[in-house]
Amino acid sequence: MITEAEHPGPPGTTLFDSQIGFALRRWCAPVLDLPAHAAPEDYLERRAELGHAEVHRRLLRACGITTFCVDAGFQPEPLTSAAELAELAGGRGVDVVRLERVAEQAAVDVITGQIGMTHLADTVRARLESTRPTMVAVKSVAAYRGGLELPAQRPTDREVAAAARGWIHEIRAGAPIRLTDPTLHAFLIWCGVDARLPIQIHVGYGDSDIDLRRGNPLLLTGLLRAIAPTEVSVLLLHCYPFHREAGYLAQVFPNIYLDLGLAIHNCGRGSAGLLAQALELAPFGKFLFSTDAFALGELYLLGAVLFRRGLSAFLAAGVADDAWTAADAKRVARLICADNARRVYNLYNPP
Repeated sequence: MITEAEHPGPPGTTLFDSQIGFALRRWCAPVLDLPAHAAPEDYLERRAELGHAEVHRRLLRACGITTFCVDAGFQPEPLTSAAELAELAGGRGVDVVRLERVAEQAAVDVITGQIGMTHLADTVRARLESTRPTMVAVKSVAAYRGGLELPAQRPTDREVAAAARGWIHEIRAGAPIRLTDPTLHAFLIWCGVDARLPIQIHVGYGDSDIDLRRGNPLLLTGLLRAIAPTEVSVLLLHCYPFHREAGYLAQVFPNIYLDLGLAIHNCGRGSAGLLAQALELAPFGKFLFSTDAFALGELYLLGAVLFRRGLSAFLAAGVADDAWTAADAKRVARLICADNARRVYNLYNPP
């Protein structure tokens, strides 16, 4: 679970022999009272001895994150909620709602006869509106389903209705309840726009369920151009290996932001170079810290530690060659590590 791989690898190998594996042994082992670089066997034994609750409490509190914006819609069964996560960490939690999950729950209601097919779109809108007081953003995983080549313009009501009918017919014919239609993905994103909520869009790197070729954020250019006049914030998440493309989009569109998410902890020591590349074009006021961690407390700690180290190296190098002052570096660090997120997600006045 430390990587996006679904399998442990061939016999005789271990995923501890990777950037993230070495980073875990270096930075997580001391939090569990082991020496840095402890052997994987010793680490796993100590982890089991402490128990998962104590392990996660220690790791989460050591990461220094005070506010968790959580999308718990990954599985049909909810993962740790924002409130539960915040309690473990001694912080606070706020919700991010996954758009596809809302649509798929509405599709189930159509199939079971609780609502009519013609009411699917209105049901999605109404449910988003009803949860609006408790959430800070919505999220699209269109990249996982069919890719990011979505319609450039807002779909018409007739187009949405036709796409919804086709989707429901496919489900009734035996297809899984899994939204893949690009028109409906675009419709959901526009629902987020209409709700005036920040819209997260998964970009690039993910598990084997994704077709990475279709995860390039440049495929969203037309849609982003159409959304720009609304001034609703769009956040490109994770981005690797398209972090330079995402940085370009953040520079040229006024409402586009990005983070590197799970790429940071998976790249381990290499994350410093990754971060510097993303900041070649991205304005410092439009780049955010995130982890995309789930299931393992180690991923939160590694995301935080490696991000701090990479950003510190980037900013210190700029001070050393007189590209900016130490005061500038301190201000930029505060922007990227906290203030940009507070501003975009309105965390000054959380739900």
